[in-house]
Amino acid sequence: MPLSEQRDFPLFPLGIVVLPTESVPLHIFEDRYRSMIEHCLDVEPGSPTREFGILWLSDEELEEVGCACEIERVVERLPDGRMNIVVRGTRPFHMLERQDDLPYPAGVVRFLDDTEGSSGPDAGAQARELYRDLVMAATDRELQDAELAELDSYDMAGTVEFDLEAKQRLLELRSEDERLGLLAGLLRAAIERLDLIERAQARARSNGKVRFG
Repeated sequence: MPLSEQRDFPLFPLGIVVLPTESVPLHIFEDRYRSMIEHCLDVEPGSPTREFGILWLSDEELEEVGCACEIERVVERLPDGRMNIVVRGTRPFHMLERQDDLPYPAGVVRFLDDTEGSSGPDAGAQARELYRDLVMAATDRELQDAELAELDSYDMAGTVEFDLEAKQRLLELRSEDERLGLLAGLLRAAIERLDLIERAQARARSNGKVRFG
């Protein structure tokens, strides 16, 4: 089997999409997934077999492209065996085959590398400027050029609540330039929505009146 492929890879179908670098809290309660998480925790830190994969289980189907995750920390273990954990996305994968011979869902997966492709020379600059504008509008924090330069598409997208379809498209794209191009459009739409919300709140505070002075 090629080095980019792995058998017996634990799989966790969920109603979410996780991106590389994104941190997500999970509540683990089913026996099979508790077994899966305990298996991952028993593996030496840094080993690829410590990872498990989250696949988006949408209303229509189970997506085949997901994100491998590693456990950042166990927040709480409850007396009945349930646990609260925080996981971080590491790398995208494609599920090639399901396996039913383990005590938890698993499969054969291929980890995905980026390929060449471009949406234009200004894709990164546009996405980073829009991200700066959104962070300023939402938090009043101004990101410096040095901070922005270190962020890739996943770093930025993982901090914004995009809809699941958009996150899945980002996960499936195999070009950083293409992801940045898509991200720029998503950020522009997010800023427009935020502006609409702020204007609506301002109208509500004014009770429908325009105040002068």
